[in-house]
Amino acid sequence: MVKPDGVERRLVGEVIGRLERKNLTLRQIRMLTIDEETAREHYAEHVGKSFFPDLLAFVTRGPVVAMEWVGDEAVSVARTLMGNTDPKK
Repeated sequence: MVKPDGVERRLVGEVIGRLERKNLTLRQIRMLTIDEETAREHYAEHVGKSFFPDLLAFVTRGPVVAMEWVGDEAVSVARTLMGNTDPKK
């Protein structure tokens, strides 16, 4: 998923290109705005943590681009390419 900051910075095409160069295939793509209820469900494991309110504000502030990729080891390839889920690391 390309989060609001990536959409604002016009990085969607770059993300797609990088994943395609890793021989993954884009099966589905959708731009949407996440409401607070959906964000709370998606990030339920972080409820009660100090960063949770900021996380909710961040992912609900604008559109995201959700994608489904397929290919050998698609999840691990994408995670390696995109790096740590904590932007401070």
